[in-house]
Amino acid sequence: MRALAYFLLAVLMGGASACSEKEQAVSLKNPSAIVRPDETIVIQRQALEAKFGAIEAGQAPVLKLAGELIPSQVDDITGDGVWDELVVNLDFDASQEIKLGVEFVNVADYPVFEKRTNLRLGIKQDDGSFVEVDHYEAPQGLDGFPTIAQGESVNWENDKMGFRNYFDCRNVKDLFGKLQPGLIIDKIHTPEMGSYHDLADWGMDVLHCGSSLGSGGLAMLVQDSLYRLGSTDVYEYQKVVEGPIRSVFDLKYEGWDVAGKKLNAVERITIYPGKYWFQSDVTVSGAEEGMELVTGIVTSMLKNEPHAFDAGKAFTAIATLDVQSLNNDELGMAVMLPKAEKGKVDRTTDINFFKEGYKTVPTKNFSHVISETYYISQKIKDQEPARHYFLSVWGLENDKWKTIDGFKEYINSEAEKLDQPIIVK
Repeated sequence: MRALAYFLLAVLMGGASACSEKEQAVSLKNPSAIVRPDETIVIQRQALEAKFGAIEAGQAPVLKLAGELIPSQVDDITGDGVWDELVVNLDFDASQEIKLGVEFVNVADYPVFEKRTNLRLGIKQDDGSFVEVDHYEAPQGLDGFPTIAQGESVNWENDKMGFRNYFDCRNVKDLFGKLQPGLIIDKIHTPEMGSYHDLADWGMDVLHCGSSLGSGGLAMLVQDSLYRLGSTDVYEYQKVVEGPIRSVFDLKYEGWDVAGKKLNAVERITIYPGKYWFQSDVTVSGAEEGMELVTGIVTSMLKNEPHAFDAGKAFTAIATLDVQSLNNDELGMAVMLPKAEKGKVDRTTDINFFKEGYKTVPTKNFSHVISETYYISQKIKDQEPARHYFLSVWGLENDKWKTIDGFKEYINSEAEKLDQPIIVK
């Protein structure tokens, strides 16, 4: 599949000579005739070594344009203590090619760049404060559950939007709308910030989820039945990397009950700066033929008709835009996935099952039955990752988000960029 959110490139150019014997530069080219601000490119260490030769232990590359450092980071994705990917963020004019100088520095002395992505799982302490953790396992149970996490959730953000995933059996995704580019999730659910349900200078929690899939929650479709990725035997958070221009984490599940089968799943979420979306790669183990992964959007306040359409040449999307935020203004939400993997697009009943007596968790007003959701299913293969993108925009942040046409224009533009990755040569 050509369409990748940000681009794991296997080969640059050149042989495996020593660094001192090679021109220490790489060129990045925009293959499309559109301006592309905030493009984040991921380059494998092995590709750099193919060009510059073996990189000494404790060394890492930095990139320069006209002598000025370009925002970058080096990430240990495999967890072996050695970085294996270089991540760089750059603006491109239409069809522009940019040559960057490469220098190697000590990892301990790597430059510090403006932080534009952020992760946080804060666990409640006896004194009521929250301490951030890199790994934690959520409590089990459908008979009520304690609020142990800051904001009740695993939280992630960039300079455009904030997101969260409830760290309990609800397992629903939610949204923070932003009015300014600062990072805020470290302060939510603290006296310093006050209630994130109230409009503030930074923004607010803009979404009511109820018993829907919220903003990109997951389920499995088997024939005509939906099975929420909710109460599982194991639900754990694992931070992979947190950096200025990319943050990555895993949500891991064991014992997901789907049509009498016990499945395992891992959702790897990646967020980059400057984008009104996050990337989700979901790997399911134990999936049988005919099972399809589902991602959805809450419809409880939706009055306009939802939209399903092709986004660019390679993607398909579902989207809504309406006066459906908790601030009673325009909120747009969308799911985008590869066209070849499109399954079913449908809408659940709007019945509030909790009020009808399906009181799965009475203390939280939550029913495990999925309702009030517009969804799309994705064809998957067992133990192979399936990728989708969840997008969200808030009309109070920018007037162009007040119409579905403005939102669809953005979705199509992002689809074109994903289908035409920056070329490294």
